[in-house]
Amino acid sequence: MTFEKQIEILKKGAVEIIPENGLQEKLEKAKKENRPLIIKLGADPSAPDIHLGHTVPLRKLKHFQDLGHQIQFLIGDFTGMIGDPTGKSTTRKQLTKEQVLENAESYKKQIFKILDPEKTQIVFNSEWLSPMNFEDVLKLTSKYTVARMLERDDFSKRYKSGTPISLVEFMYPLIQGYDSVAMKADIEIGGTDQKFNLLVGRDLQREYGQEPQVIITLPLLEGTDGVNKMSKSLGNYIGIDEKPFDIFGKIMSINDEIMWKYFELATEISVSEIEEMKVKVSQGENPKNLKIKLAKNIVAQFYSEEEALKCEKEFEEVFSKKNTIPDDTPEIILEKAVLIIDLIVEHRLADSKSEAKRLIQQGAVSFENNKISALDFLLQPADGILKVGKRRFLKIKKG
Repeated sequence: MTFEKQIEILKKGAVEIIPENGLQEKLEKAKKENRPLIIKLGADPSAPDIHLGHTVPLRKLKHFQDLGHQIQFLIGDFTGMIGDPTGKSTTRKQLTKEQVLENAESYKKQIFKILDPEKTQIVFNSEWLSPMNFEDVLKLTSKYTVARMLERDDFSKRYKSGTPISLVEFMYPLIQGYDSVAMKADIEIGGTDQKFNLLVGRDLQREYGQEPQVIITLPLLEGTDGVNKMSKSLGNYIGIDEKPFDIFGKIMSINDEIMWKYFELATEISVSEIEEMKVKVSQGENPKNLKIKLAKNIVAQFYSEEEALKCEKEFEEVFSKKNTIPDDTPEIILEKAVLIIDLIVEHRLADSKSEAKRLIQQGAVSFENNKISALDFLLQPADGILKVGKRRFLKIKKG
């Protein structure tokens, strides 16, 4: 493949490449030296449930992997016990070693839905950070200044507002940067919110006599609300382990404008084809038809073409004809009254009690088309359909 074509693939969806000509120079050097580039992506295993937003950098790793380069997926088992304040106004809660390792195992299982496990090297930064002694740590801190740290936007805001910043938080960008030194990374990928940390990696590689890595920053994918960054805590996420029909339905719920960003960042459909679809919409084609194409594409990625077609059929039945519920709707027998919040969480119609409460308060929970608005509502044994949100159902039989 020509350099031009490779760069076109690798630049797709990227916000910024630093330095601008660095990617081509790295590719040319790799060819000259007849070796693969080392591509780094780090993950803090504090929230191991991967959603569609997380797949954006994973997909970029796959692009490099398909071009023959060495993928190193870094699980921050050491840094996960420190906490990363990126984008937060307060310190992120520290995890125990046991929690970090448990979450790391969950990550490992999920990333291989996108990456080739035989061509992916998983590394843990405890391998080089745990053996460091205090002298090593002091040498590392000597490579950076407090003034440079305060250039980071969230640190600057917290400092100006008088919000505490612990010294251990200052260490996080240094540790993430030192990971690049230990891994001898050629290219590091990350979200736009990680730009400062990625730049620290370049600086530290220079300090340790290495050629600085090239940085590729990628956009943060908005959630189903079309406004906020996709996040489990906001309830606007699409988990890659969710049921196919739930994934399909959530994709269909996004607004028409954000649909194009999903096409660009969450599929392998080319930029030229996306532009052609935009023209069709401008000429009168119903955006719903293209959203169905998007939903089928994403379901097929994590399940199969067969499941995608099945979801399309069920969606049309449930949301267009409005005369049925999905064929795989679970059924339970209810023998005594139960608190509605407990019922929703127990049968995985919501991921947490807080999400269940939010759905009730939004009027998104009903039994036999009667909305449930009280958080302390007791559902009595009766035959009927419990509906939560637009896509989740539970058949209830009186015991």
